[in-house]
Amino acid sequence: MDAATPACAPSGVAWDGISWADVQRQVRRLQARIVKWTQAGRHNKVKALQWLLTHSFSGKALAVKRVTENKGKNTPGVDKVIWKTPGAKTNAIASLKRRGYSALPLRRVMIPKKNGKMRPLGIPVMRCRAMQALHLLALEPVAETTADPNSYGFRPERSTADAGEQCFIALARKTSAQWVLEADIKACYDEISHPWMVANIPTDKVILQKWLKAGYVYQDELFPTDAGVPQGGIISPVVANMTLDGLEAMLAEKFPKAKRTGLKMHMVRYADDFIITGHSKEWLEHEVKPAVVAFLAERGLVLSPEKTKVTHIDEGFDFLGWNIRKYNGKLLMKPSKANVKAHLDKIREVIKGNKTAKQANLIRLLNPILRGWANYHRHVVAKETFARVDTYVWSMLWQWAVRRHPEKGARWVKDKYFKTQGTRNWVFATTEKQEDGGKKELVLLKAADTPIQRHVKIKAGANPHDPQWEPYFETRWGKRMMNLPRGRAKLYRVWLRQDGLCPTCQEPIAIGTPWVTRFIVKRTDGGSIAAGNIQLHHPGCHGIQKYAGNKL
Repeated sequence: MDAATPACAPSGVAWDGISWADVQRQVRRLQARIVKWTQAGRHNKVKALQWLLTHSFSGKALAVKRVTENKGKNTPGVDKVIWKTPGAKTNAIASLKRRGYSALPLRRVMIPKKNGKMRPLGIPVMRCRAMQALHLLALEPVAETTADPNSYGFRPERSTADAGEQCFIALARKTSAQWVLEADIKACYDEISHPWMVANIPTDKVILQKWLKAGYVYQDELFPTDAGVPQGGIISPVVANMTLDGLEAMLAEKFPKAKRTGLKMHMVRYADDFIITGHSKEWLEHEVKPAVVAFLAERGLVLSPEKTKVTHIDEGFDFLGWNIRKYNGKLLMKPSKANVKAHLDKIREVIKGNKTAKQANLIRLLNPILRGWANYHRHVVAKETFARVDTYVWSMLWQWAVRRHPEKGARWVKDKYFKTQGTRNWVFATTEKQEDGGKKELVLLKAADTPIQRHVKIKAGANPHDPQWEPYFETRWGKRMMNLPRGRAKLYRVWLRQDGLCPTCQEPIAIGTPWVTRFIVKRTDGGSIAAGNIQLHHPGCHGIQKYAGNKL
């Protein structure tokens, strides 16, 4: 396929002429019907609708849009092909056909893990990515409808904060369970049974088989894949989730009176990490754990001996970067020591790697890291940890500043790099000149300035693909928008004016959604920066290609 050759889509519309609002509407309508018939148990209807969606122009266009606008859009697979031009994207839509499709092997790269080991990441070619994105559109409505109620990993509208809040609900009361089974599946993505997935995942079996058996290329050598799903595939997280779905229902069936008879069983899962609460250590070890082992064995999986253990709540346990523990009967969730250490190590690495950088550039590098980490922990008991982290960061920055001027005194260094703002004297800040002659002050963020706000957990049965839940999600998005920082009040007014939707594709702009601003009347044409002249769009929508990393 020649990327430079323009071509038209089957409907006669080129890439730049596609109405994304119509595309989204068509896909959402089919997904809603899939949910309806999944709930009714009409599997033949579901299969027919999945076939219709995966063969529709709207589904194919949306799949190509996703893989050409995400973070990996410029990362090629083994064929070194990427889709950049409108012509290449239009041709890509026409190439997403079941007949004649053959999955190419993945390009394997190794990325470091927190424990010092390496994690294999598989990078499919663009066409395989788009095919996976296409079939994910048809599979995700089924997955969301049949998922475990307390599964929170890699699911739309769910997050680690929801999992943390469910842990609090299950463990906070005086009468709550005192023992917790911390479970971790050994090499989950690499060991899932292929025959089990082909037999049980409700998607196109032929296409799924081709993905699973595609193999991978590492150091110019081709290796076969006999088990597992590739880490890096678009559809892999949903397939892995569906492999583990049913564990909560199995436990409820095996121990039907667990909650009423004082066994106090609750389960919280995020991807392949999960906890199960219980009234005693012996019950969790000798009854619950064997049931979990048998459930996983059917899928070719085993528990990790090093990471699976039963812990008393007074000793506490780490889960998703938090330490969850009772102190004198009161449950507190705090950032874990390992998570704080990893955060400080990352900051230290950035500072050491920019010994000669301008202060403004260093602040630009550090602020996203500080903001992201603080926002992640803003729902737990983190004020003391935030203050301690700010102290460590200040110490690193003082060493960075003093090293740059070995012949200067401490007062001179302080006056150059640390400013006074209100009642604060040691604020790492600088003033930078702008191209228009003005000045802009850049200030390093402090974690302690992040307000602690209790997270409202998503309802267990909420399904973003079910139209019946649409008012709930709209209300939820609106409430979360109320927590925007004061400096984004203008953007909040814009978001309200747009009813929370992107004007181009009519899809929601929610918390965590990437966005870009667009002036209705260009500044060069005399447009102002007032809220009435601003629109919020998704990256790639309305011809906007540049993305500065903004997230609401």
